Amino acid sequence: MDARMKHEDLNVDENSVLVLQNAGPLGVRACRNGECFRFPTSYCGAACGTWYEISDARMSGTSYGTCVLHVSPESYVGGPLALVKDGDAITLDIPNRKLDLLVPEAELESRRSQWIQPVPKEDRGYLALYRERVTQAHQGCDFDFLVRDAAAGGTGNPLAWIRIPRRR
Repeated sequence: MDARMKHEDLNVDENSVLVLQNAGPLGVRACRNGECFRFPTSYCGAACGTWYEISDARMSGTSYGTCVLHVSPESYVGGPLALVKDGDAITLDIPNRKLDLLVPEAELESRRSQWIQPVPKEDRGYLALYRERVTQAHQGCDFDFLVRDAAAGGTGNPLAWIRIPRRR
């Protein structure tokens, strides 16, 4: 990401929206902190008062501008950010809580049909369990078997909330 942001030919200005993909719970395991985007070298000469970032990552603290985070489902599993390409127009209407990718539906369908999910490297052990059972950001980024039962608003998994008596 840093190499791309420092590339002199990166065509960004104060009207640009920077999108960080594949940084959600499966894209980088555990939805690690996306840190702060580094201002692109080509952008530093522009008026830096407006800065928009959209990602399926999380960030703690602050960044350099307006951030839309935890986009879910994440791009790693084919969520909406997986379809974004360089040059796409995006509108962000904060007061009305609206984010739109201004690409014709036919083009989005074409992109969906060509999208290929990354192949996980892990096929066993904890990381394989994590990939198979972690939920998306809008579901809490937790193991699905740790969610309360359906009556309590969870998934209804029979392993949920196993209680072990405390020893006294």
